Amino acid sequence: KDAVRAKVERAAEILGLTPYLDRYPRALSGGQRQRVAMGRAIVRDPQVFLFDEPLSNLDAKLRVQMRTEIKELHQRLKTTTVYVTHDQIEAMTMADRIVVMQGGRIEQVGAPLDLYDRPANTFVAAFIGSPSMNLIDGQVAGGRVEVAGASLPLPAGVQAEEGHDVVYGIRPEHLSLSDQGLTGTVAVVEPTGSETHVVVRLQGRELTAVFRNRVGFGPGATITLAPDAAVSHLFDKATGQRL
Repeated sequence: KDAVRAKVERAAEILGLTPYLDRYPRALSGGQRQRVAMGRAIVRDPQVFLFDEPLSNLDAKLRVQMRTEIKELHQRLKTTTVYVTHDQIEAMTMADRIVVMQGGRIEQVGAPLDLYDRPANTFVAAFIGSPSMNLIDGQVAGGRVEVAGASLPLPAGVQAEEGHDVVYGIRPEHLSLSDQGLTGTVAVVEPTGSETHVVVRLQGRELTAVFRNRVGFGPGATITLAPDAAVSHLFDKATGQRL
């Protein structure tokens, strides 16, 4: 009994549950119940933790709090943890390595920022990042990429055959206002305080741009966006694989 009590007290101290040890489960908040579940695992001294979407039933504020607590727990215990989630924000902020899977197949494995900066295919490109990467069908012509009525430079370091059907990828934060580039009509402006998200319609497609500064235009305005070729991406249209 003394050994059991010692393990329980240690787990409660790690998880900040010591003041609540005499409470019934119904008297605990959602976050506290999640910590109790983690405590049950900790007292077993496992070699591996498995978390299967542990935050999916919590509200947004509590998810952020528990995300931090789970990461701090991992840093303290140094126990290998396998964390399953459909929330790419959780994956990006908590993982040392991410395994992106689709239909039971591994699409890419790597550090979070490696997957963000160099996605292996269009599936990973669309999944990692919020808002997700803009993906536009195009064709290589004259050493450039023809997309949505614009001629854009090939991404840095990329070579592609003339006439190759491709998918051009650019993250929302890598678009800037310009006199040349992708021209469309503003559909939605979403100010978040620290950023402004702008949805632009061009030739039947939608493009999302993220600006650090506040913008002086609204829905219905015509704007031109220039992608940064140094951080743009090119994928094969037929296979979806990175070129």
